[in-house]
Amino acid sequence: MKKASPEKPLEEIYFAGGCLWGVQEFMRHLPGVLSTEAGRANGTSDSTATPYDGYAECVRTQFDPSTVSVMTLMEYFFEIIDPYSVNQQGEDVGEKYRTGIYSNHPEHLTIAREFIAAREDAEKIAVEVLPLSNYVPSDDEHQDRLTRFPDDYCHIPLDLLHKYKKK
Repeated sequence: MKKASPEKPLEEIYFAGGCLWGVQEFMRHLPGVLSTEAGRANGTSDSTATPYDGYAECVRTQFDPSTVSVMTLMEYFFEIIDPYSVNQQGEDVGEKYRTGIYSNHPEHLTIAREFIAAREDAEKIAVEVLPLSNYVPSDDEHQDRLTRFPDDYCHIPLDLLHKYKKK
């Protein structure tokens, strides 16, 4: 795992953008992102072994704020999502595939809302921005899935998926 700078501690934000496999693979290669973990945001259960409980598939993204800002992470995130789609990204359909940004840091949510509001298409954007109320890591089989199985399905085109991957 990469290290954060000593001046600013590590921060984390959670991105939901359809199937978490692709979102995690994209986010893990971004400059300033130190680690990622596939999981579930804002459901009601503390387990993955329960019926659907309202969660959104997401990626916990730990980053060094002295290297990358939340505003820049938002710009990256909007490269891989259809921000107008409700409960669907690519062929993945259902409430768990909705788009969203979640955080325990109110300033992250403020920045995300400002990013969306500043866009010319703001009134059409269907990305929820909410405090993180619950997070459950996905099972091991879903962690770094596309790194381990690069031929698995992904709704993000391959050239975009690895746009920031160091060669």
